[in-house]
Amino acid sequence: MTNNHTPQATATKPAAPLALWLVLLAASGAFALTMGTRQTMGLFLSALNTSTGLGIGSISLAFAFGQLWWGLTQPFAGAVADRIGTGRVILIGVALVALGTFITPYMTTTAGLIFAIGVLAAGGAGMAGPSVLMAATARLVPVQKRGLASGIVNAGGSFGQFLMAPVAISLTAAVGWASAMQWLGVLVLLALPAVWVLKGNSNALAAQAAAVSGQKALTAREAIAQALATPSYRYLAAGFLVCGFHVAFLATHLPGVIAACGLAPEVGGWSLAVIGLFNIVGSLAMGWAVGRWRMKSLLSLLYATRGLAVLIFLFAPKTPAVVLVFAAVMGITFLSTVPPTAGLVAKMFGTANMAMLFGIVMLSHQIGGFLGAYLGGSVFQATGSYDWVWYIDIVLAVGAALVNLSIREARVARPAATAA
Repeated sequence: MTNNHTPQATATKPAAPLALWLVLLAASGAFALTMGTRQTMGLFLSALNTSTGLGIGSISLAFAFGQLWWGLTQPFAGAVADRIGTGRVILIGVALVALGTFITPYMTTTAGLIFAIGVLAAGGAGMAGPSVLMAATARLVPVQKRGLASGIVNAGGSFGQFLMAPVAISLTAAVGWASAMQWLGVLVLLALPAVWVLKGNSNALAAQAAAVSGQKALTAREAIAQALATPSYRYLAAGFLVCGFHVAFLATHLPGVIAACGLAPEVGGWSLAVIGLFNIVGSLAMGWAVGRWRMKSLLSLLYATRGLAVLIFLFAPKTPAVVLVFAAVMGITFLSTVPPTAGLVAKMFGTANMAMLFGIVMLSHQIGGFLGAYLGGSVFQATGSYDWVWYIDIVLAVGAALVNLSIREARVARPAATAA
């Protein structure tokens, strides 16, 4: 028995022009709320340490596990969304983010923080995260608009960070850190209308296309095997691991880096907001650039820019102005890697199973995120400085810039066994 007659499993065609902006608003808005909440959690790290007395290393482990779990959920969430519908997956994801964020202040042990931050909130954000949202957008917009659409959705996540960081700072000043975190959990529920707008699944649409073309649609197992056997897909995932290392380290520890420089805590909050603001610019610019330049070249440029910016920052005087300029440069490159990465997955394999295949790439991203978040806390606790993490980040950025140049931008041929 199939689900093809349920509302969620109904195949959906690309949105008409009048509905296009509604799709983009729903996807970018949902991403803004889930990403904005996750990326501002680093602002509460010091308060959690003071409240629980667990130590920066233990609390960093909870954040690091969240980075890893956010990635682990995405291939599975993508596979479920591809099969039974995006809306159902987003509904569960938003509810888990809200619950996990709301109960975090009640957690007093490392295991409790891992459960609230790492399992519930991060897992929910993965279910209502980029692999599911990008795939839904690719399914619902015309092919020629996918690059710009992915940039707009990605900019939504950046806008969420830009908006949520000052909101978290203001709420903390007004009602305390615990209530501020709980209010952020409540705000995530504003993403629920996206459940209806983004309903449908890509497998049903792909099955219809396969029936017309006379080719058998790939199963999830066949699609994964084909992707993992493709060197360019592996190169893409390896580069994205570096992106995860960099992004998670900044999101979790940049306020701590700034505090270690002797600057006011407000500078840390505003630096996260500046990253979010300038990533809007970077995401939109990258969405526009996809389709005009080679996506692998754009990725290589982004990684090289990050490495150079970090190197300059290490030798620059640590003043508020320098920190905010550094945050702006990091913002432009922060999540601008997502549109060309998602674009390459769609170009190589099409939109069928895209949520799952992009989810696997996101898993690689979050393995890097685990390392960035955890090593940041561990290295600082052991040495009293973040310098060695910056050195590692520079080396990884250079490696990612080089490996992306080896990617072949072409549609991958279907396995012979599945051809009609």
